[in-house]
Amino acid sequence: VFAASAHVPAAVMLIGGVGWMAGPACAVPRESVRLYELCRDGRWPEAMALQQPLWRLNELFAAHSLAACIKGALQLQGFAVGDPLPPQPPLSEAGRAAVAEALDAMRGLAA
Repeated sequence: VFAASAHVPAAVMLIGGVGWMAGPACAVPRESVRLYELCRDGRWPEAMALQQPLWRLNELFAAHSLAACIKGALQLQGFAVGDPLPPQPPLSEAGRAAVAEALDAMRGLAA
């Protein structure tokens, strides 16, 4: 069983799932891998603690264009990936600020 959303991967893994696929993992791969490792090792309190900031990032991905959020998050981390292709708009300034805040909240969580 795989989760198709970054909202609930730890919960899916808790009931026997083996992974998930979600857009935010493109922007925060270390944290996503760390979440997987914690779940695989049965370290549920730590996994749930990491799931919370990932949840916030996924909320932003749902509120804005997925491609714009991924590219905006990567740009904020120093990757020159450009804007999404039309007709998708780039991430708005408000969206960019919200994604930056979510990324800041995650710093150091994968260690």
